[in-house]
Amino acid sequence: MSKRLLCFFFFLILAVPGLLAADDWPQWRGPERDGVWRETGIVEKLPGKLTYLWRAPVGMGYAGPAVAGGRVYLMDRVLGDGEANPDNPFNKKRVSGSERILCFDAAGGKLLWKHSYASNYAISYPYGPRTTPTVSGGKVYCLGAMGDLLCLDAGGGKVLWSKQCVRDFDAELNTWGYSSSPLVDGKKLIVLVGGKPGACIVAFDKDNGKELWRALEDADPGYASPVIFNAGGTRQLIIWTPTKLASLDPETGKEYWRQEFKVNFGLTIPTPIYDPKTRRLLVSSFYNGSLMMGLDPAKPSARLLWKGKSDSELPKRTDGLHSILCTPVFQGEHIYGVGSYGELRCIEASSGQRLWKSMKATGQGRWWNAFIVRHEDRYFIPNEQGELIIARLSSKGYEELSRAQLIEGTRPVQRRKVVWSHPAFAQKCVFARNDKEIVCVSLAASAGK
Repeated sequence: MSKRLLCFFFFLILAVPGLLAADDWPQWRGPERDGVWRETGIVEKLPGKLTYLWRAPVGMGYAGPAVAGGRVYLMDRVLGDGEANPDNPFNKKRVSGSERILCFDAAGGKLLWKHSYASNYAISYPYGPRTTPTVSGGKVYCLGAMGDLLCLDAGGGKVLWSKQCVRDFDAELNTWGYSSSPLVDGKKLIVLVGGKPGACIVAFDKDNGKELWRALEDADPGYASPVIFNAGGTRQLIIWTPTKLASLDPETGKEYWRQEFKVNFGLTIPTPIYDPKTRRLLVSSFYNGSLMMGLDPAKPSARLLWKGKSDSELPKRTDGLHSILCTPVFQGEHIYGVGSYGELRCIEASSGQRLWKSMKATGQGRWWNAFIVRHEDRYFIPNEQGELIIARLSSKGYEELSRAQLIEGTRPVQRRKVVWSHPAFAQKCVFARNDKEIVCVSLAASAGK
């Protein structure tokens, strides 16, 4: 490298802070699948009105974006000619249409490529795909609401291999369709399939789609995304279905342990969360509340620490935390999550006892929601009204620092319009979508001045 080129290189580093440190958000809940945004140089306070770096039109869907390698990947749905979704979202009549995988330039929002395939929906809330694409090794993995599993070239969108979960694995489509985001682990792609026999969870060769192993007998796989934690000196693949919480060897699918936990209506939606310091593992459901496991420090084993006692959705009849869409977060000895009717709650990790609740981050009503993303000593909270909030959460309560309108709510639910898609936080920006557009807003510290 010449002296002149070397000087120019260092000039770029100094002139553009964080140029080389910018992080991706290549899968559900971020790089580590833990809902933590680790980039530095982020705004302390949001301006009253956000400035958009770009906006681009998209179709319907609940799927969140993934950001990797300077590109944004998103799934959506387009109805067939003359088709309309039923007025009653619980009506599972067949509606023709297509799912699409879209790829945008992260810097300017230009559509670089798209792939479309027919997907006729027969599920409740038939408004589009639910899963976040997973980007790894130059490939993007997508799972559609009707069970279409695709591996595409991330650069140009060519389909490299595909599976149809319902057809290929004799799976029964559950009420709300496939909602669990695929997980890449080494050479494996791990997918919640819900097939038979013994194919609730299936590991594929991520390069060619060959089945490597299958595990668990669960006709209804639920909706929770798989996740891998290190505990007891062992990497454990955690699978939560409507009947149990299970730990598997991610290399073979061998079961290490299980805890029976029957969940009403199959609502295993939030991702299991784990605190490595205390070795606590939590899952939380809308009706059945939360369950806490203690993982053994020396071997892949676990024991039940506590379980919620209520079996209701009504706030006055629930204890602890009853999450429906929001994956809770650990902060030391406390857990924060949104459940029941929009209440942001704090519970003790050791007992499950509720310490406080607040309605300030959301409205109050059935299924009201906000997502929670930790950043340093505070949280970014995108709520279903399309607002972005920066707040501090502690055992003492909710402290809001700022909020601004990020995107418009477009999906009618319970006489209100909502955004139920988890944004991506990457490249010092937030990427958010509704049923009409995807937007990019800079959250770099310089952008807030």
